[in-house]
Amino acid sequence: MEEERARRIVDTLRARNVFAHVKLPQAGITQYGIRVTLPDGREAIWDNDGTAGLEAQIMRNGILVGFVPSIPESENFGDGQIIEAIATADYDRPVGRSSPSSSPRPAPSSRPPAPVSLAQRLRSGFRN
Repeated sequence: MEEERARRIVDTLRARNVFAHVKLPQAGITQYGIRVTLPDGREAIWDNDGTAGLEAQIMRNGILVGFVPSIPESENFGDGQIIEAIATADYDRPVGRSSPSSSPRPAPSSRPPAPVSLAQRLRSGFRN
């Protein structure tokens, strides 16, 4: 994304109360991106890798903790579509889940599993 376009998009996102900033290019990459600061301390880095599609990496303290996968046909998005995609993205969806689960997770057991005995470890080591 060019610098001018990134700045236009950031200005519009800020008008929509999205805490966005222009992300400067990294070494070897001439593309600008958009950094969105999330309320829980994570950051979403949009389109800073030079690829055509629109996607985001979710970072916390410089460590990748999630991502928004590439949006189909986003290489042809106008400013309005990019703004809408960034403003309405689901940043809390876990990595790898394609759709929200309708069944609740089972409650975790209150007791930890019993430790494996030495005899059990030895038996499992000799099985084919």
